[in-house]
Amino acid sequence: MSEPTPAPTSAAPEVAATVPVPETPAPSADAGAATTSEKQGDGERQEDEPQNPLTRKFTDAEWRAVKELRAQLPEIFAEAYAAKEDKQAPVTLWGVQIDPANPRDARVSVVLVKFLRARELKVSEARKMLADTLKWREDFKLAEVMDEKFPEDVFGQLGKIYGKGKDGHPVVYNLYGGSQDVNAIFGDVDRFLRWRVAFMEKSIETLDFENVDQMVQIHDYEGVSMLSRTPGQKAAASQASALFQNYYPELLSRKFFVNVPTFMAWIFWLFKSLVPAKTMEKFSMVGTGPKTIGAELLPYIDAKELPKRYGGEAPDFE
Repeated sequence: MSEPTPAPTSAAPEVAATVPVPETPAPSADAGAATTSEKQGDGERQEDEPQNPLTRKFTDAEWRAVKELRAQLPEIFAEAYAAKEDKQAPVTLWGVQIDPANPRDARVSVVLVKFLRARELKVSEARKMLADTLKWREDFKLAEVMDEKFPEDVFGQLGKIYGKGKDGHPVVYNLYGGSQDVNAIFGDVDRFLRWRVAFMEKSIETLDFENVDQMVQIHDYEGVSMLSRTPGQKAAASQASALFQNYYPELLSRKFFVNVPTFMAWIFWLFKSLVPAKTMEKFSMVGTGPKTIGAELLPYIDAKELPKRYGGEAPDFE
């Protein structure tokens, strides 16, 4: 598996081997839209642009940045696919086809604005992030990873997509505690990374980029202890976090860390100052037990969509 070395980023959680610091420390969806006067309707009109419910929420500043980045797609593709004979062939990113020769599409605009928001609407930085993402997906051989069959007895209970939030966001669970065989899961770090990326891609398949373009993540650390950490876990955590920081921007609406051990909780708050405030607003550290967890999750997820173990009324995972 060949992949470019990710740019240096702050530590972020992916598995129980690390403290739960946000895995995508990028500005929130409001970045670059500081004033009400910039909101669409108070400035430029975008009546000539293909629209969907998500693009109608763009600010004028975001539209200007999207148009500038969109115009650079042929150069971005040429850079990302330098080794390919056809550097301008359309590609599919997160289920959305991007054609550099014909990029005027509402869903394409939704994808592009994610890279811009992650880089505070700085087009040059968003351009690099997008080019790096496209190149990484090619080098990682993502299409082959999505076809790979991972052993159910090792990874079957590690991740679940279950229910939706009150705003329509799908809810994705990462279960890192319990009776998981950490040696089987993390003994082959490259295999774990392939599984983790495949699970992220499957989670993204639940987004339509017309009405919903973000998910809610719940990381459950029940049963995790300092003694359960292994070198494989640490390596997997570091590498997975870097991948999600660099190549999956602005895909999280909220993220909850539940059943967090005390030793991880205090380290989380120790690192809080290293994470942008806008990002921290998306993250919540939650205690243990259905009542405590439910009090935090039920404002965002209806009881009928939330498993009983987390304070809801829905059946547990199958």
